[in-house]
Amino acid sequence: MTAKRFAATVSYDGTAFVGSQIQPNGRTVQQELETAAAVLFGSPTRVELAGRTDSGVHAVGQVAAFSAETRHEPETVRKALNANLPEDVAVCAVREASAGFDPRRWARKRWYRYTVANGESREPLTRGAAWFVEGNLDLPAMRAASQALLGRRDFSAFSGFLEAGRTPVRTVSRAEWSCEGSTLLFDIEADAFLPQMVRRITGALIRCGRHAATVEEFVRLLEQAQPGSMAYVAPAHGLCLQKVWYDEGYTA
Repeated sequence: MTAKRFAATVSYDGTAFVGSQIQPNGRTVQQELETAAAVLFGSPTRVELAGRTDSGVHAVGQVAAFSAETRHEPETVRKALNANLPEDVAVCAVREASAGFDPRRWARKRWYRYTVANGESREPLTRGAAWFVEGNLDLPAMRAASQALLGRRDFSAFSGFLEAGRTPVRTVSRAEWSCEGSTLLFDIEADAFLPQMVRRITGALIRCGRHAATVEEFVRLLEQAQPGSMAYVAPAHGLCLQKVWYDEGYTA
């Protein structure tokens, strides 16, 4: 029997995970997916992910890929995986993918959303998915600063540890704030992201909103591109991977 290549859209609550990729020090999303796949297919099954999310970061549009010798159709695979997954992980869709489909290398663009609960009192029901920031924020200043992110540039200022030889250059195609009542949403899309890039960007933008830093200072540090100069990292629980786009191989 010829192995089939599958791609899946995966959603998870990152609260209880040490990250998406398998690590020796705790529970991961990849580990849960591989365990469920092994039960379904009767043998160890390697699962690859489109992106690495940090401990506590959520996803509604992570993409996973795996191969298996099976006669099961994609919808049967989806249902069977969900039957073997814990409640904080779910497979939303499964498709047969192109042979050799690589969810990370074939990705054309990724979209992250950071959620900020802004007001005078905490919102207990959103505490696991939004960063509570007390007091008024200067949204026009935050919007002005975010526009400096657009285009292809060196994002070293917003990166955590970067492996030797890995380029800090990325192309950001969207960076904007919107409001839903007292909730502020920061949406950013790029070809790829550096470690902690979105959380550091969000932290720096909130500093602009609090008038702890000016838009001009934000732009200057961005352009200077000194590694880690934007050191204020927003909490992980406000961040969510929304979607990954591909030119070929998989359509969610």
